[in-house]
Amino acid sequence: MPTESLVAIDVALLPPPPVSARAIDLSAVLPADPSHEFRLDADHQPHITLSQHFVRANELEQALARVDELLREQSRLTLSVTGGGHGASSVWMAIERTPAIVELHERLLEALRGLERADGGPSAFFEGDARVRDVLWVAGYRLKSSFSSYTPHITLGHGAEPPWIEPFSFEATTAAVCHLGRFCTCRRILRRWTLL
Repeated sequence: MPTESLVAIDVALLPPPPVSARAIDLSAVLPADPSHEFRLDADHQPHITLSQHFVRANELEQALARVDELLREQSRLTLSVTGGGHGASSVWMAIERTPAIVELHERLLEALRGLERADGGPSAFFEGDARVRDVLWVAGYRLKSSFSSYTPHITLGHGAEPPWIEPFSFEATTAAVCHLGRFCTCRRILRRWTLL
């Protein structure tokens, strides 16, 4: 890709296989009509976003190095799914907003601040496939979805009501930087880390 182009990235926690499988199963049974073709699967990985950014392709390695420096000493996190949640049209597995995940979220935003670009478009996404809403979401992530507005979750798809989910806890031991695709899904893992 041209060095002046931008890449839409998501720094995320990847849940362990049993949690990912549960999220994929919940996504699969959402009503078909409002889903807008969004389903979790092996190519649309369940994840818990920590931060989202547009970065220049020729600065991607620098961004990955900053994330690497931050995550190198990061301990694994104990996370709790508190049930189902929903927004305007999305439904998700709600994750408890603990001090540990908020601190990691804020540290990542600070680490990537100087490399973040505001003028991304659909071409920044995986295979150039993105909706206007996806572009606006990533462009506005720092102002609209971060810090006091940060709501950790695993998006399942679209629907009017969240599914019933019995609360449970799990260990998050894997973090990744993913190339975002349509619906701000994690389409391709650019780098992965195992937390201590």
